[in-house]
Amino acid sequence: MPSPLQILFLASQLSAATPDKMPAFDIAHSCQTEGTSVVAPERCAQDEGKARDQVQTEWSQFAAADKATCTKTTTTGDTPSYVELLTCLEMARDAKKLKEQQPK
Repeated sequence: MPSPLQILFLASQLSAATPDKMPAFDIAHSCQTEGTSVVAPERCAQDEGKARDQVQTEWSQFAAADKATCTKTTTTGDTPSYVELLTCLEMARDAKKLKEQQPK
């Protein structure tokens, strides 16, 4: 019989099922807190827009588990970010590539 800890772990894995669709973030809201000048929010919006476009282009190429983990991590808090989502996805992908390249 599985322990309560094992059941909890399995349930958390099921709830982290892969998102079929890329998450939609409110870039304007996320960038409102960027600095006090007009330039900072504009630059933030540009960076977020570029990251969103790149994530959208590459979404299907990322591993399902990485998409679920990175989406959950990135949406924790009140200012989700496409830049953070893209960084997380790329790091997960690149770490797997490095691991595959290492001799066994």
